[in-house]
Amino acid sequence: MDAFYTSVEQRDTPALRGKPVAVGGQPEGRGVVAAASYEARSFGVHSAMSMAKAVRLCPSLVILRPDFTRYRQVSRQVFDMYRSVTSLVEPLSLDEAYLDVTENTWGEPLATTVARRLKRWIREETGLTVSAGAAPNKFLAKIASDRDKPDGLTVIPTQRVEAFLQTLPVEALWGVGPVSARRLRAAGVSRLVDVRTIDPRVLRDAVGSQAGWLRRLAHGIDDRPVTPDRTVKSSGSEHTYPEDLMDLETIRDKLDQMARRGADWLGRQALRARTVTIKVRYSDFTTVTRSHSKRPATRDADQIAARAMLLLGRTEAGTRPVRLLGVSLHNLTSADEVSDEHPGLPL
Repeated sequence: MDAFYTSVEQRDTPALRGKPVAVGGQPEGRGVVAAASYEARSFGVHSAMSMAKAVRLCPSLVILRPDFTRYRQVSRQVFDMYRSVTSLVEPLSLDEAYLDVTENTWGEPLATTVARRLKRWIREETGLTVSAGAAPNKFLAKIASDRDKPDGLTVIPTQRVEAFLQTLPVEALWGVGPVSARRLRAAGVSRLVDVRTIDPRVLRDAVGSQAGWLRRLAHGIDDRPVTPDRTVKSSGSEHTYPEDLMDLETIRDKLDQMARRGADWLGRQALRARTVTIKVRYSDFTTVTRSHSKRPATRDADQIAARAMLLLGRTEAGTRPVRLLGVSLHNLTSADEVSDEHPGLPL
């Protein structure tokens, strides 16, 4: 979906159309941009940017608090449309998914035709636009979907894969972030296809264990299937506070609330967690994480909150100002698997 959150806001409030809009926190505190409209992006505003910087770049920016209930409703509507065309739909987020349309309910032989029909249908039903990439595999389709936004469609047929790969910078490879890209460029690797011939030792030094995987991608090879309803591996939340937290009891209270919300989520999903992890970021941006794993897995709110409190005791919270707190739950398992576990064994 194109600028999903802000597009929903502009659709539902006509006065916002054509204006630079950002969804996120307030600039007076430590708000961050969660999404920016294309009008805002023309000023250099983008997601994950501090809202204070966004306002400096675009003084006329309209800032809205996120309405995730509404965004989820629209997301469900769009995903229902996807699933009416193919059962092979793999969600990536509220606004993005892979679809395998090799077989589809429309009986269309070409992915390009399916993409065009879906784009038109979504526009008619929701008033929103979507950009699509049609390609032989996930890696190429993902790159293609970002190629021509908004309301774009980029097609990479099999016979054009090599020509397409030749145009890409090394940063197009998954797993190559700014640090890895600098290392690779320093070694003379600026294009994606250069990864094919780089010394294997240099590649490993730059990207570690992903070296073999990235070399396959550089040849356009990605055999991963589209997997519907991917297993959730973790869940969590974190919050940056407008003013540093100094009082330990306040910090404990905030963390307790997060832990209990996580437990509530486990209950709604019929899941249990073996591992509780907390995250603490101090005022100087130093960040620490602390984890505790235990069997059997649980979704008991009191147990999860108590473990979070124990982990907090292994930090300097209360003696150092705290800027951010987070709680996440990992090693999730369905309730019917719990009986197979052996209590008391440490992970």
